[in-house]
Amino acid sequence: MKMKTIERETSQDSFSLHQGGEGLRAFNKMIDGVSRKLQDLYEGTGKPYIGKMPGVIKEDIQPIMAITPEGKSFAEVLDEIDEPILKNSLHISHHKSMAHLHCPPLLPGVAAELIIATLNQSMDSWDQSTAATYVEAEMVKWLTEKISLPASSGGVFTSGGTQSNYMGLLLARDAFCHSKWNHNVQRDGLPEGFNRLRILCSEEAHFTVKKAAYQLGLGEQAVVTVKTDENHRMSVGELNETLQMLHHENLLPFALVATCGTTDFGSIDPSEELAEIARQQGLWFHIDAAYGGGLMLSHSYADKLKGLENADSITVDFHKLFYQPISCGAFLVKDEVNFRYLSYHADYLNPVKDDEEGILNLVNKSVQTTRRFDALKLYLSLKTVGTDLFGSMIDETVKLAGYTASYMGELEDIVIQNPEPEINTVIFRYQPKRMEGNDLDLNHLNRMIQQTLLYKGKGVIAKTVIKGQTFLKLTLLNPRTKPEDIHSLLHEIEEIGTEIVNGGVIH
Repeated sequence: MKMKTIERETSQDSFSLHQGGEGLRAFNKMIDGVSRKLQDLYEGTGKPYIGKMPGVIKEDIQPIMAITPEGKSFAEVLDEIDEPILKNSLHISHHKSMAHLHCPPLLPGVAAELIIATLNQSMDSWDQSTAATYVEAEMVKWLTEKISLPASSGGVFTSGGTQSNYMGLLLARDAFCHSKWNHNVQRDGLPEGFNRLRILCSEEAHFTVKKAAYQLGLGEQAVVTVKTDENHRMSVGELNETLQMLHHENLLPFALVATCGTTDFGSIDPSEELAEIARQQGLWFHIDAAYGGGLMLSHSYADKLKGLENADSITVDFHKLFYQPISCGAFLVKDEVNFRYLSYHADYLNPVKDDEEGILNLVNKSVQTTRRFDALKLYLSLKTVGTDLFGSMIDETVKLAGYTASYMGELEDIVIQNPEPEINTVIFRYQPKRMEGNDLDLNHLNRMIQQTLLYKGKGVIAKTVIKGQTFLKLTLLNPRTKPEDIHSLLHEIEEIGTEIVNGGVIH
C-alpha cells in the first residue's frame, strides 16, 4: 500500500508546476509541445476558416470526447485535437477574418495568459492576489487618468461589456432608490413603485442594456429607446421629447446610457450634450465605450471621445480595440463611493477589519468573487508595444475603413450604408444594378454570399439587419489587413453574387 501511494504521488508531480524537478520538466515539455503545435498550425493555415459546415465539425468533435480512467500522454492528446479543434477553429489573426468585434490578440497578451494561468491568482482578496491586486489598481488608475476622471474615480476589471453595463445600471438603480426614497435595495429589495423606473438609451444601443434591466428586476419595459439621427447617433431633440413624455406619464427616468461605438455602425452618441441633459435631469450617466474606448490611444481620433470624462460610469473592453485575448474589460466610476451599492463583507474573505487596516480587497468593487488577473494582459501589452505603436495600429484600422468605404463607392454593384465610417466598421450589400426591377431577394442573396465566403474559406465577414434588410459587415480590427485584402475580398463577393444570380451551383 505504501509503494502504491508513492507511485501515485510521483505521477501527480508531473501534472503541476512546483519546485520539484519533475514538475519543471513536465511544464517545459508541455509548453514546448503546445508551442510547436501552434507554430505548425499557423504555418500551414492559409485561410481564415477551413470551410467546414457546422454538422461536419460536430461529427469531428464527437470521437475525441471519450474520457478514460487511465488517461493519455499530453503529446497524444495534442495530436488528437489537431484536426477537430485546432484546424477547425476560426483563425482570428488572419487578415481576412473581419466579421465581429473579435480582435487578433497581441503576443504579449497571449504570453500573459500563460503567466495568469500558472500563478492562478484570485482577484477577490489581497491574500489571494498579493502583487496582482496592486497591478490591477494601478492599471485602473492609468485608465482613469487617461480619460481625465477625477481623483475620486476608480474601477475594476471585468469579463467585458455585458458585465460592465450591468454594473453601471445596478449602481444607477440603487443610487437612485437611495436618494429618491432613502431605500436600501441591498437590504430590503426593490421599493414600492419600482415599476415606474426607466432607463434611456438609443435605439441602436447594445442589447445588454435591456438584458441588464430584466436581470435587475425592472423588466425590459423599463428601457425606453430614443431615436437616432441620420448618423445613427442618439438624437438630442428626441431625447428631450422622450423625457418630457416620461415626466408627463409620472414615470421615473434614473439612468441615461450613451454608446461610444455601436456594434454595427460604430456610431458615437453626442456625450457632451447628453452629459449636460443628464446633469439637469438628475440622471446617472453611463457610457458604453466597450468598442470605442480604444480610441483613447489613437493619435488622430481620440477627440471622438470628448465627454467621456463626464460619465458617472464607463464600460471599456480590452478584447476589442486594445487587442487583448478574451476576456478582458473594465468598469470605471467617477466616484468610488458608489461601489457601496454592491459591496458585501464576508468574514472569511474581506472582513470590515481589513478595510480599517487599509488592506485592498477588490471583491468590494465587483459582482464577481473569484476573478482572473486579466490586468496583466493589458499591462504587458502596453509596456511591450508602447502607446505610440498602439495608437498607430488603431489609426491604421480607422483609415482602412475610410478607404474601404471610398473604394466600395466606386463599385457598381455594391451599395454602402455608411460612406464615412465612424470607427472601423463598414456596412454594405451586394445589389446588382442589372437586376434592378427584378424580383430578386436581396436579403437571401446577401446571406448566401456571406455563407459562401465562409464555407469556401475565402473570408469571414458578418451579416446584420438594418431596417429589416440584410446587409454585410466588415469589422476591420486587424491592423495587418491591407487595401489589397479588401480588393480581393470584394472581388470574391462580386463573383459569388454573380454566380448566385445567374443560378450557378455554389460549391
